[in-house]
Amino acid sequence: MGARLRGFRKDAGFSSGRAFAVATGWQESKVSRIENGKQNASENDIRVWCQKTGHEAEVQDLIATVRHIDELWLEWRRLLQTGAEGRQKQSLPLYRKTKVFRIWEPNVVWGTLQTAEYAKAIFDEVSRLYDTPGDMEAAVAKRLERQQYLYQGDRIFNVLLGEQALYSNHGGSEVMRAQLDRLLAVLALPRLSMGIVPRSAQLHTWIGHGFVMFDDKRVMLETFSAEMVVTQPREIDIYMRVFESHRRAAVYGQTARDLILAAIQHFDRMATDQGGIL
Repeated sequence: MGARLRGFRKDAGFSSGRAFAVATGWQESKVSRIENGKQNASENDIRVWCQKTGHEAEVQDLIATVRHIDELWLEWRRLLQTGAEGRQKQSLPLYRKTKVFRIWEPNVVWGTLQTAEYAKAIFDEVSRLYDTPGDMEAAVAKRLERQQYLYQGDRIFNVLLGEQALYSNHGGSEVMRAQLDRLLAVLALPRLSMGIVPRSAQLHTWIGHGFVMFDDKRVMLETFSAEMVVTQPREIDIYMRVFESHRRAAVYGQTARDLILAAIQHFDRMATDQGGIL
């Protein structure tokens, strides 16, 4: 934020923080603290800064950043230091107020569609990776609470899964077969549209990472080290375009069902092979 505002100042011909302070009526020390990240700019500071530098078009993006600056990048170790239940609980108010969801998950089944055993396997992996408390049962219970919103109100869920998500083995063959059966069941939900992007589909943009869009106001995505929240309108527009690009490559209805059934057969064979070895 500070570096961006410093760039605005220099672009506008203010060669020093002192010159800009004179133009705004601020203390020079305030300009320095904002530009060096030692003080957060207020929403009014941003409006003044952009007006003085001719960057009024940037105001909404910057204000969105300021409003959510504390959650733009949250390290998993800090988020999960007392276990995963608390993080799952935090999601419930956001799910309750969202009307339209757009979900892209290339490698894993979206959390709200997970079975209890699949979710437990995921949380067990999380606990081992980050060396955090293993509160799997409590975390699973909170995650499953989100499923109530699939059936309540007038929410719309637009879900895209990569075909790889049907094969990424979390929990073993039996867990995967039950999870895939669950996906077959939710295909019939009236307010859920689930497409699958086949591995052989011609793509219009690269696969990228998974993300969840909440209306057109917020995007949440996960890296291995942290959770990121995007609220800037211009960046949200990029995620909207990516989602629509993947939707054009997705298959629906019976074709999607056939892909899920093929994955079930894969895990059936795996279970049989494992049984034969034993």
